[in-house]
Amino acid sequence: MEVKKSPKADLENKRGLFLEIGLALTLALVFLAFEWRVDSSEATGLQVQKEAQAEEEMIPVTRQEPVKPPPPPPPAPKVADVLNIVDNEEEIEDELEIEDSDADQDAEVEIQVVEEEEEEDEAQVFVIVEDMPEFPGGQLELQKWIAKSIKYPVIAQENGITGRVFITFVINKVGSVENVRVVRGVDPSLDKEAIRVIKTMPKWKPGKQRGKPVKVSYTVPINFQLQ
Repeated sequence: MEVKKSPKADLENKRGLFLEIGLALTLALVFLAFEWRVDSSEATGLQVQKEAQAEEEMIPVTRQEPVKPPPPPPPAPKVADVLNIVDNEEEIEDELEIEDSDADQDAEVEIQVVEEEEEEDEAQVFVIVEDMPEFPGGQLELQKWIAKSIKYPVIAQENGITGRVFITFVINKVGSVENVRVVRGVDPSLDKEAIRVIKTMPKWKPGKQRGKPVKVSYTVPINFQLQ
């Protein structure tokens, strides 16, 4: 079946009319854009506001005061004021004597060497040395001797006082005991008895450092226990 077009529904006939209307509207908008003006009062207000902001942001100009130069130094004294010029014929009372400080090559110079090493070893007390001091017979004989020599104080026995007293002392270069004192005590009666026993000990074999006898500190605990 053939489709028939109505002359009224055909838009191709009105194409030229639509084109003319579009051109006319475009031209009218262009003229309107050229004729548009901005209110001068608003523009002036914006300009004044920007100028005021610029004035507020301006940094005030400061002037730096010139630095005064330091005063000139006083004039140096003249040479004539410092030096006393005399004639060649005038005698000078004060004469400067210069002695030769060079020593005679044949003169003997005595050098004294002070031996301080022995004095330091005499005063120094070692704690650990190469060869530690030794009680006659060894450590076991030391314990036996202390146990045999201790006399329990009667006051401590009556009051039931027991404990361990730590005694420190120094074995000197010849093996004798000196500087006996209590490191940690229990009771004055027990401390006194412990000191007495240590002071009555026989001579030890002295300690040695680098093959020489030296003073060595030693600590022994003495246990007081009631049976």
